[in-house]
Amino acid sequence: MTSPAITPELIEQHVTPEEYGKIIEILGREPNFTELGIFSVMWSEHCSYKSSRVHLRRLPTAGERVIVPPGENAGVVDIGDDWCVAFKVESHNHPSFIEPFQGAATGVGGILRDVFTMGARPIAAMNSLRFGPLAPNEKGATTRKIANRNKSILKGVVEGIGFYGNCFGVPTVGGEVVFDEAYNLNPLVNAFALGLVRKDQIFFGKASGIGNPVLYVGAKTGRDGIHGATMASAEFDDEALEKRPTVQVGDPFLEKLLLEACLEAMRSGAIEGIQDMGAAGLTSSSVEMADRAGTGLELDLTLVPQRETGMTAYEMLLSESQERMLIVAKAGRERELVEIFNKWDLDAVVIGKVVEGNRLKVIHHGELMADLPVDKLTDEAPRYERPMEAPAYASVGRDERAAKWKARAQEARHGERDLLQVLETLLSSPDICSKHWVYEQYDHMVRTNTAILPGADAAVVRVKETRRAISMCLDGNGLYSAVDPLEGAKLTVSEAARNNVCVGATPIAVTNCLNFASPERPKIMWAFSQTIDGMKAACETFDTPVISGNVSFYNETDGDGVLPTPTIGMVGLLEDVRKLVTQGFKKKGDVIALLGTTNDDLSVSEYSQAVLGISTNELIEIGSVPALDLTLEKTVQETCLKLADEMLIASAHDCSDGGLAIAIAECCFSSLNNAPDGAALELSSNGLDPEAVLFSESPSRIVISFSPENADSVASVAEEMGCPFEVIGKVEGDDLKISIDGSEVLNAPVAALEMKWKHALESLLEA
Repeated sequence: MTSPAITPELIEQHVTPEEYGKIIEILGREPNFTELGIFSVMWSEHCSYKSSRVHLRRLPTAGERVIVPPGENAGVVDIGDDWCVAFKVESHNHPSFIEPFQGAATGVGGILRDVFTMGARPIAAMNSLRFGPLAPNEKGATTRKIANRNKSILKGVVEGIGFYGNCFGVPTVGGEVVFDEAYNLNPLVNAFALGLVRKDQIFFGKASGIGNPVLYVGAKTGRDGIHGATMASAEFDDEALEKRPTVQVGDPFLEKLLLEACLEAMRSGAIEGIQDMGAAGLTSSSVEMADRAGTGLELDLTLVPQRETGMTAYEMLLSESQERMLIVAKAGRERELVEIFNKWDLDAVVIGKVVEGNRLKVIHHGELMADLPVDKLTDEAPRYERPMEAPAYASVGRDERAAKWKARAQEARHGERDLLQVLETLLSSPDICSKHWVYEQYDHMVRTNTAILPGADAAVVRVKETRRAISMCLDGNGLYSAVDPLEGAKLTVSEAARNNVCVGATPIAVTNCLNFASPERPKIMWAFSQTIDGMKAACETFDTPVISGNVSFYNETDGDGVLPTPTIGMVGLLEDVRKLVTQGFKKKGDVIALLGTTNDDLSVSEYSQAVLGISTNELIEIGSVPALDLTLEKTVQETCLKLADEMLIASAHDCSDGGLAIAIAECCFSSLNNAPDGAALELSSNGLDPEAVLFSESPSRIVISFSPENADSVASVAEEMGCPFEVIGKVEGDDLKISIDGSEVLNAPVAALEMKWKHALESLLEA
């Protein structure tokens, strides 16, 4: 097939005119069509991080537990006794908008391959999902048509995640689901996976050893996913849905075979290096493996297993067909690997070899289709220090914002509010209500390692044959980051650490997925840079290095972008699973106490949005994120960990979205406990309005419960640690009763509250 002529229009479809000039300078000639395709994907935002690399290098990536820092398929940390965990989170936002089921399904498949490429067997998956509202909003941008589209995307994404994870056989143990108008037609689908590996059995994506053969293994190559990486590096417009051919199609059953075959091949000792064919497919896997090893590669595409006829070199190199790996075998042992993969009914073909130098040479039907310098495709990829500009609202002081918000809140309140009605509204709000409709579609018990059911502060999986357990959570708050990206990032990292602490685990490392709109807009790049600085400060405070991650730019449709949304995947270590703590109250008569202090942090909150009806755009202009003291946060977390380690507490629950009243209600619910428990609280106002006492979202707070006989010991530990501590009530009866300064302000049956909380999401979906 004749390659098309290189025209200005064709160049514009692949790279910018300036980048094309740089390609000519590098090669000393015009590239051919295949070479232009290779440069376009390797220099795409998705593969080269050309707008973010200058900022990402500020993040802390080293630590005593870090075995594999960023740069490989997944990061790896040591958990003791020669065991390690490999984990990573990645986005599949663009494909999930175009084709929700397959976009989300292949996102799960890709992140699982990233983990088992390291030699780790996946033992847990999670996801962080964000969608537009499910109900139309007359005052906002969500029409009935858009709300229905949001429902369709949600249902497709959840079904795709469940299909792939359940068929593959990995438990989906946790995550989050959030709704906001900023995600109308801009869903965020961030997939996380974690695997277990022995320290001496970690593999790397390096094309080492001159003369070593290169094997293509796994599924056959088709035309699906061509230009998937570049599609994910551009904003969408009215023709977005016409990009369906760029969305990959996954086969979880084949991926399961690929997992077992890869692990068996790794145990054989015949593998020198291995890499998942993810974004940019055969191109990125071959180039990145050669670059890490400082070698060159020669590939013959004629030998690549294909499921479609007449495929060109361009199509094969850029295809993102799923369930494929590139392996560098040890010389003379390629037949051994072929036999292993054939035993698992998988293709395994030698398609090339490692060579001296740094050239990638691609042959197809005897013709040299590409001859490119490897380092120029990676190290010489453009690095843009894009212009940054703070938005005008960022210069408005906290006091001025507080005054504006109070005036707006007074206008929205229309007098005194029924606090029980407020509580019920919050429990029914999409962001706070139970997500059991989502996670019950996932198998969360397969492999029988799951120690806590979904819905907890953090998921926990056991490490079999040891007493250890691994905790993990995904956390993000786009609204916080939109109002103040620096403090928003600190708050997000802090909450992720706190969620791990609430199950009794010490936070050890972070992976992140940074979801933003176009980096070509100075205000977006300012928010991105601020986010990096906030993450850096918080990760250094908690000693949680960033070991892997992903940047997803261009999350916008027709010029409307998502909120700056850093998703933090935090992993913790529980040395003794017998010291695991859960959030549900355990027995009548237990004492309820609060670690930390409640302040007037109502403005940027679920209360503002769900109860007062203040929009996201308004809050960005007039709201103030909760004030965070990282030193206090660290103290509260260390106190909770000490109490858990000494087995003094029966429960612990992070106090965040919806405030103290929501946290207490969730501790009472039967779905998070063996039976519904009531609680009687005696709170002090400390000069705050009742709404602030109950629904303020002040950080650095954990609700704990414990037996009365442990009361003195718990108080003593809190005093010793210098942690704010207050007994606020006890577990009793079947009702939630709350008094403030001696006056009862709320009294309701827990069972009735739980019904509203549990069925709100289904009601929205059915409406």
